[in-house]
Amino acid sequence: MRPEISVVLPVFNESENLPELKSRLISALESCGRTFEIVFVDDGSRDGSFPLMAAMAESDRRIRAVRLSRNFGHQMALTAGVDHARGRLVAVMDADLQDPPELLPQMLLKIDEGFEVVYAKRTAREGETAFKKMTAHVFYRLMRSWTNVEIPVDTGDFRVLGPKATAAFRKLREHHRFIRGMTAWVGFKQTAVPYVRPARVRGETKYPLKKMMKFALDAITSFSYVPLQLATWLGFLVSLFAFSYILVVLMLKFLGINERGWTTVMGWMLLLGGVQLMLMGVLGEYLGRIYDEVKNRPLYLVAEEAGETLEDEPRPLPR
Repeated sequence: MRPEISVVLPVFNESENLPELKSRLISALESCGRTFEIVFVDDGSRDGSFPLMAAMAESDRRIRAVRLSRNFGHQMALTAGVDHARGRLVAVMDADLQDPPELLPQMLLKIDEGFEVVYAKRTAREGETAFKKMTAHVFYRLMRSWTNVEIPVDTGDFRVLGPKATAAFRKLREHHRFIRGMTAWVGFKQTAVPYVRPARVRGETKYPLKKMMKFALDAITSFSYVPLQLATWLGFLVSLFAFSYILVVLMLKFLGINERGWTTVMGWMLLLGGVQLMLMGVLGEYLGRIYDEVKNRPLYLVAEEAGETLEDEPRPLPR
């Protein structure tokens, strides 16, 4: 019998959180009175997370564990979990307990009201630095203004997808993934459930500054052409100033004013060279993503699975 809801959790070195996470998840889902499964996706953990998940799957038929062949990244692990989910509804959330499982019953009630996507909206972020809060605030609002997709602000990947949204999401196979933008792009009726995001109690964040920058770059280049448009306008403005300066130089020559102009010439050379390199970098980012797509490699590869498999269940292909 297929479950009503699948809860997908990507896991990377979260062995300290898994026992409490399992207990709280099962308690929250049982309170809903729905059949469910929990799908853990191990994304190349090195702390013994998968053996722990496999043991959980062995002792509870409602738990399944999928181990990827290496670390493919958070967004790929989430995708693998959605591909392997068997439920009519699919919830995606993090395994660090900063996405509280107790919010799921309220989100499922919104699905019952006819919404196809229900996302958790952060009204506050406990235990985070002012720098992270500020950059997150700016990022979400830039994304909202730079794209033609209504991407909700102050939200993570914690959300519940209805059957239509799940089917639509599975059709999106791009390699540089921004799942909260992709679930907004599919459309359908969507709503938010507000919550206060608690601080991480155990373990370390999986999104240091370097990964945050890469994630933001993937998000912007996946859903916006604004950087290319900015490059065009910047090139136009610099060219306009350059041509204007040529007129000034000709006028000074005509008036017989001979200035050596070393500083000015070097300044313009450095400015133009810097702008050209910057524009080439923007173009390179987009070309690199095109290159990744045309290779058409699988998004992820599965090394092994643990847990019950339905006899008539088609195995998802690694795409």
